[in-house]
Amino acid sequence: MKQDVVKELGLLALGTRLKRIGERLQSQTQAVLASAGITTPASHFPLLAALDRLGSMNVGDLADVLGVSQPGVTRQVSNLQAEGLVQAHPSPDDLRSRTVELTKAGRQLVARAKRSTWPTIEAAVTDACAADGRSLLALLTALEQALADESLCERADRLKSGGKRDAST
Repeated sequence: MKQDVVKELGLLALGTRLKRIGERLQSQTQAVLASAGITTPASHFPLLAALDRLGSMNVGDLADVLGVSQPGVTRQVSNLQAEGLVQAHPSPDDLRSRTVELTKAGRQLVARAKRSTWPTIEAAVTDACAADGRSLLALLTALEQALADESLCERADRLKSGGKRDAST
């Protein structure tokens, strides 16, 4: 039997394990998309979905709603512009900011994905999670909030000094 050091390290390597799972999910999602003739990277669909759900917005707001870095969104927007799926233009209120919106081709791709591939992908992930899917999502939400409330560095410093977290915070 093959040894899995990352798994054996437990919570010590949680970030690595989540990244590994994320990469596997991304590549397998890409395969499902490819089998439907969609070549747009799976990693770009959250940005496309945000624009579909929320309408046009600037790069900073996109980064906020996606919970990713602004430079990462800027790169994705450039790639999606090259594919003709979004367009970006200077914001009328602030010429340093760019407003991003779906093009007709982008709206058509999102509509196609929502109709054909997204339900299939969601069903496959739900099946892979078995009965624990909702619990997993709740745990991930709790972990994200806990890390937003107090970073690992802050926690490590507090724990090294023997401090306990105030239950009221």
